[in-house]
Amino acid sequence: MARDAAGRGRNRVTREQPAVGPRVLLVEDEPALRRALADMLDGNGYVVETCGDGAVALRMANERGYDLILLDVMLPSVDGYEVAAGLRQRGVHASILMLTARDELSDKVLGLKSGADDYLTKPFEAEELLARMEALLRRVSRGRTPELARYDFGGMRADFSNRKLIRRGDTVDLSEQESRLLQYLVEHRGESVITRDTLLREVWGYESVPITRTVDVHIAWLRQKIEADPKSPRFIITVHGRGYRFAG
Repeated sequence: MARDAAGRGRNRVTREQPAVGPRVLLVEDEPALRRALADMLDGNGYVVETCGDGAVALRMANERGYDLILLDVMLPSVDGYEVAAGLRQRGVHASILMLTARDELSDKVLGLKSGADDYLTKPFEAEELLARMEALLRRVSRGRTPELARYDFGGMRADFSNRKLIRRGDTVDLSEQESRLLQYLVEHRGESVITRDTLLREVWGYESVPITRTVDVHIAWLRQKIEADPKSPRFIITVHGRGYRFAG
């Protein structure tokens, strides 16, 4: 989001507003950007609380119920990665959208590994932020019960109900998004290709497909958990220029 645009209101999206909107915790240490984002979200029907410190964010999110947390990476006292990991360890299930100025794949994987559901690279436009937020909230509200509870492949068992992967006697936790992604790939095994656009619509809940590497980042991290050699995957196969297919 362009910082000057946020404050002028040209990015405000007109829509019917609910009487009480989703509760959002905005964690951003730059005061001007924090105020601009809070004003924009308030104008689009969200109930927003803000803070600029990682330790404070941990306390607020642990004590209060939020539907979604917008979490900057670079924070004083405790960075965004630690905040996300700490919240997941404490059983906080609110969706986390990580805001980062870093565009390296390794940084994005680290954010998702820490417990974030999605990420958005700065600078970004208000419409993109709102679309990501709405997709995360829509996904939660659907609350889809897994059609496939478990699946065995390659000497492993994926337990989608409990978001676990049992591999050679060891249990590996899957994030909600990792579990949903793997489940979708498994349910559509045998298809020659599952496009990134399809995954963004069906797994992430986007109605219009944004330009993002979210799918590739999640695939990279999921391969770390299920592939013996993530650089030469056996199960999640890249169909170059098109998407992926599941071969388990």
